[in-house]
Amino acid sequence: MTDNLHEGPLSPVAQPAPPKQQLTRREERRRRRRRRRRGEEVLAWVLVPLICFGVYWGVSAGFTFFGTSPGQVWDQLMQVKAMMEKRSSNPAAGRG
Repeated sequence: MTDNLHEGPLSPVAQPAPPKQQLTRREERRRRRRRRRRGEEVLAWVLVPLICFGVYWGVSAGFTFFGTSPGQVWDQLMQVKAMMEKRSSNPAAGRG
């Protein structure tokens, strides 16, 4: 009779799952908003670098298409600026 006393630990009994509580509308809305924001963050981390690379590639391709470089364009803009400053400093030069 005492042989059955030291058999070992009992196996746990499976307890029934508690019934799911229905979420309130406010909590559902919070969860949807949280999921949407997380999705927007992931999308932004992917799209922003792609957009930046695309803009860089487009500007570079545009300079190559027109056979120029950013340095040359900058030099030409500075020449135009110098001409405009010279024209505005000499008021008689504009009348003719």
